[in-house]
Amino acid sequence: MSTFGVSLKKLVDDSYDIEIGYSLGNKLIKDLKAGLVGKIKKFAVITDSHVEKLYAEKIVSLLEYAGFTVNTFVFPAGEKSKTRETKAYIEDEMIKKEYRRDCCIIAVGGGVVTDLAGFIAGTYGRGVPFINYATSLLAAADASVGGKTAVDTPAATNLIGLFNQPKKVYIDISAWQTLPKRELISGLAETIKHACMADREFFDYLKENMSSILAVEKKACEYIAEKNCQIKYHVVEQDEKETGLREILNLGHTAGRAIETVSEYKLLHGEAVSIGLMAEALLSKKLGYLTDAEVKEMKDLLLAAGLPVDIPEYIDKEALVKKLYTDKKVKDGKLRFVIQKRIGEIVEFEPNVFATRIEEPVIREILFQM
Repeated sequence: MSTFGVSLKKLVDDSYDIEIGYSLGNKLIKDLKAGLVGKIKKFAVITDSHVEKLYAEKIVSLLEYAGFTVNTFVFPAGEKSKTRETKAYIEDEMIKKEYRRDCCIIAVGGGVVTDLAGFIAGTYGRGVPFINYATSLLAAADASVGGKTAVDTPAATNLIGLFNQPKKVYIDISAWQTLPKRELISGLAETIKHACMADREFFDYLKENMSSILAVEKKACEYIAEKNCQIKYHVVEQDEKETGLREILNLGHTAGRAIETVSEYKLLHGEAVSIGLMAEALLSKKLGYLTDAEVKEMKDLLLAAGLPVDIPEYIDKEALVKKLYTDKKVKDGKLRFVIQKRIGEIVEFEPNVFATRIEEPVIREILFQM
């Protein structure tokens, strides 16, 4: 018997830029010509059935005009498409088009598109580079930044995936002006989450400027786009793989993801997260952290954004409680929640531990009163 040691120590620089602006297609082409992804000339544009004609077709035209080889891969819009089956379908279509390792994926769309395309990029040919061209507020605030990529399963959302950083992220604010109102409002939930989690001044800004944001006014939208990136970057920089601090980004998501799934995706992601934020605000109050006044402030801001704060009557609350146990923070079969200390701060229960065990009767009482 013998042992042979394999030393594979390495240092990887996954740094990338986030560009915030308007109609950034030409900037994308300029960056590609300047070597953003090296000498790659073949691109796979992955998008959904809603975004294809609104934005993806223009990106494809610009790529073709610049002399690149490009194909578009489209899947039905909506969270229900973020599955292993959709991933396999796109991969099979890419194989048919003879895509190999000498290609780059460009995700054009919202959070579902960037999650799915980033996961495909991480596994196709054992990994190809990818770029996120975010067209929704939700993608700008959350999904396109930080490197989390995944698909959903019947058991839970985002259960299968990997950490995979893009080469660059483009946040095209001009796309927000064409979003359906409900989609724009849904995206605000992650923005409000960031404020509740890490920045009281940002929370106050949202209170004072919500009407401007909902009207997609230039100054307000630029501000929240940059602020979202700053807050998330500050967390991801310190904990890329979610071994501690990054867990705070799950504020509102333990209950929110369960609500989203049990609603059978009648609720958009942000709508479910909004209800989840309200549930966890009530939990924080019960644990002696948030005051009644702070809970009311959160509720008022969510309502001002047009977001829901109560669990819809059609949701089976017993099924909802059961679904909580599929959350990734569950340890040894016990529920764990991220808790606000106050608006703008999360409780650190032990060094680098930002979630705490909550017994089922406690959270059950809260959910059944919503």
